[in-house]
Amino acid sequence: MAHLSDFDIEKQYKAVVKNTSRLTPPDTEEVREIVLEVKDPEFECEVDQSFGVLTSATGDFGNTLHHRLYSVADLPKRVKGNPQLTMLVKRCSYVDDFSGEEYPGVASNYLCDRKKGDEITVTGPFKLPFNVPEDKTANLILIGMGTGIAPFRAFIKHIYKNVKDWEGKIRLFYGARSGLELLYLNDKDGDLTNYYDEATFEAFHALSQRPHWADPIELEKALEGQTSELIELLSMSNTYIYVAGYETIHKMLNKAFTNILGSEEKWRLRKAELVAGRKWAEIIY
Repeated sequence: MAHLSDFDIEKQYKAVVKNTSRLTPPDTEEVREIVLEVKDPEFECEVDQSFGVLTSATGDFGNTLHHRLYSVADLPKRVKGNPQLTMLVKRCSYVDDFSGEEYPGVASNYLCDRKKGDEITVTGPFKLPFNVPEDKTANLILIGMGTGIAPFRAFIKHIYKNVKDWEGKIRLFYGARSGLELLYLNDKDGDLTNYYDEATFEAFHALSQRPHWADPIELEKALEGQTSELIELLSMSNTYIYVAGYETIHKMLNKAFTNILGSEEKWRLRKAELVAGRKWAEIIY
């Protein structure tokens, strides 16, 4: 797995915040949709790519550059020659292992605090592991949690807008703490629901039973609820599984697919086949 230090940040571009809006209600975790206009017509970032944001961080050794990658959350477009990119940012914090104190995440808080017209520095573009298969009958199982919906939103919109005659099944499993945090699949900003009429597309929600009690998101339940179809899809050689989310998603998926296939060994072997055939890809935050 690549580390942030592996990415070349020598090439930098100035971008202006064209719009920033909070997608989640005030009493939930803050997730913002931010639209950037890169002030260089040569910059080009597609749906299968990410871009970086550079911020200045103050630490024990003075000011340092802080680099974070973000997936494109919508179809890129150009306005008067300049590219516009949409990103999702969740305001994060972390607890210091030594002191136990809570600190704001550098990049997420910086971006969530930006206002319309502010200028930021971006890098990239960088390759994402998610590719649209050349085989239009290929099946896609897309599994995302939280802001992990971002690359899949752009991915799905790209397939149904730009890839003609797509025949394979696309199954999106998306986890959020509550229905209020179901980004792009709710009444307010549910543009992915536009594809519910597509014969090949279906989306399934995984929510927490008691979000205010911090109960876990029931991703396993959503997957196991589609056991029959997932067994059928996993038996096909042209099925791909793409995953985007937090580290905990690995444990959830292993448990769910072990139950779906009937044993841990069957799932371990099937996942190994997917990985070897480049039909498994993941982005873990």
